[in-house]
Amino acid sequence: MTESAQTIGADAIVVGSGVIGSAVAYELVRGGRDVLVLDKGAGAGFGSTSASSAVIRFLCSTYDTIATSWEAKFMWEQWAEHLGLEPAEVPLARFHRTGGLHLDVPIVPVEPSMERLDAVGVPFTRLGPEEIAARFPHVDVGAYWPNKSITDDAFWADATASLGAIYTPDAGYVDDPRLAADNLVEAARRRGARTVYRAEVVAADRVGDVWRLGLADGRRAEAPVVVNAAGPWSGGFNRLAGVGEEFAIGVRPLRQEVHQVSQPAGYGTDEAPGPAVFDIDLGTYMRPGPAGAWVVGGTEPECDPFEWLDSPDDVNAHVTRERYDAQVTRAARRLPELRVPNQPAGVVGVYDVADDWTPIYDRTDADGFYVAMGTSGNQFKNAPIAGRFLAAIVSAVEEGHDHDADPVVYTGEHTGLKIDLGAFSRKRPVNESTTRTVLG
Repeated sequence: MTESAQTIGADAIVVGSGVIGSAVAYELVRGGRDVLVLDKGAGAGFGSTSASSAVIRFLCSTYDTIATSWEAKFMWEQWAEHLGLEPAEVPLARFHRTGGLHLDVPIVPVEPSMERLDAVGVPFTRLGPEEIAARFPHVDVGAYWPNKSITDDAFWADATASLGAIYTPDAGYVDDPRLAADNLVEAARRRGARTVYRAEVVAADRVGDVWRLGLADGRRAEAPVVVNAAGPWSGGFNRLAGVGEEFAIGVRPLRQEVHQVSQPAGYGTDEAPGPAVFDIDLGTYMRPGPAGAWVVGGTEPECDPFEWLDSPDDVNAHVTRERYDAQVTRAARRLPELRVPNQPAGVVGVYDVADDWTPIYDRTDADGFYVAMGTSGNQFKNAPIAGRFLAAIVSAVEEGHDHDADPVVYTGEHTGLKIDLGAFSRKRPVNESTTRTVLG
């Protein structure tokens, strides 16, 4: 496509350079397209990706979402090979295997969860309360459901029952989520992709077979294919482009905080870390980090206020005492030896939340306009494969395939698993099996 000083042409434009958008750009350029990445931020991963807990886990609410996360795990384990980058040349994000302890909660039936893990081939062990106490003595096995505010006296009541858990030994985390996004963009650039940062899209129209995106600085970007991977800004970008009336699944931005404290003494070491703990029973999740860090997030307990935003730009970017106390106190209820420092520490991010906390990876009714949205704070783990999903959908639809009537099926390179991409359709029924939390 021709290009002038005021117009940047490409085969495909990816709007958003978080870890999802960066992965999409990498896979599109691997497929032979001339790719342009636009982002209003200062670089790759500077938005909500930088606030991600970067957890790698596999217990999800459907077969296809588990298969997706399991396939992605192999990409994280072989990150340099996946990107075609040399660690000696470029600092690379790193996957740390810690194991993950999914504590029981009534809204996640145990038997169907184990059946789905088994069907995908994810290794797991079912643990009873005594086995948890023996293997992970720092963990309190009390059952406290339903979630309660920490200001409610009932929160502090003794447990009258005990929990079991599903333990997945291959779970873990990525140590630098922003660097992971930057790695993907670097790999894309080396294959010819171009990036333009501090580039806010303020207009979007389709003229003939080409999308024309107007930028705040007066320039214009043009391509026949556009992928909306704008994270919490994705709903706004859809509206700007006049796209999305047919969506059965809505999305909206939600403010979230993730906090950091120190691990309980003896919980684990950098060489042999203790497991991540996924604890909807108390309304929290937590994982180890380098140098004795302990990362704590929330699972959207209904007893706490939700901070929905009209615009992601309106977010209060400072950690609040109220949210810090709630989340870290819940973590300390589960790990009684965890200390709760007086000074809050952590990061603030904005989730792009779909109605059922399941992402939308799809085409739209507008020709040439695709979406990777509703990623809910829980799709970091799937970023490498999400890029491949979008590349497969774009390739099929641009060649005339009816993805709505006959969804593309992606076959995992590492696992051989067949994943029905209709599971991520914008027109799908709401996933009734989801926990309605970040854990999906």
